[in-house]
Amino acid sequence: MGRHLEREIDGLKRKSLALAAVVEENFDKALAAVRTRDGELAAEVMGSDDGIDEAEVAVEEDCLKILALHQPVAHDLRVIVAILKVNNELERIGDLAVNIAKCADSLEPGGPSAPQMLLEMAGHARAMVRDSLDALVNLDQAVALDVCRRDDEVDDLHKQFYSHVASAIEERPGYAAHYIRLLSVARCVERIADHVTNICEDVIYTVSGEIIRHRGAPS
Repeated sequence: MGRHLEREIDGLKRKSLALAAVVEENFDKALAAVRTRDGELAAEVMGSDDGIDEAEVAVEEDCLKILALHQPVAHDLRVIVAILKVNNELERIGDLAVNIAKCADSLEPGGPSAPQMLLEMAGHARAMVRDSLDALVNLDQAVALDVCRRDDEVDDLHKQFYSHVASAIEERPGYAAHYIRLLSVARCVERIADHVTNICEDVIYTVSGEIIRHRGAPS
């Protein structure tokens, strides 16, 4: 029974990481679509959403089946619970990548380029995604804690960008709708960073059994 459960959990991990890879790629493509105003790239992201949803459901069903058949305890139970939660966070990140792609597709062709502040914010979130997946693969609590702490950087840039957009609209009111779409992109990026933080909290729970949600990462 122990070896069979171990194989089942390894299969869960592979499926979850495969989903994570697709979600990560979609986030990259969505950000690139914002930078380049590439409608085809945006459409590619939007068209892949159903596949992500199906993969998320498949992983959840496998988790529930293992819980019912094997009734795991201790570390094995924590791993399966964490995969269930990470699975949900990945699906939400996928949805937000689609929202970014939709914003990219509706940007005015002659409108202002994405401001450097937004690109910097997106870069921080992108790095958090990459590092959170490394933490997940390696069950690295130190990396997970570091990612949790970095969420504040994205939050600060989001607040600054809101003020930047307000000033930009005053200066160029004809592009108000364009700037509001960029602000929507920033909001999606900020929320992705939040979901990434949740993934890292789940990694910490898997490794240590400690729930740090609502308490923040230890300094």
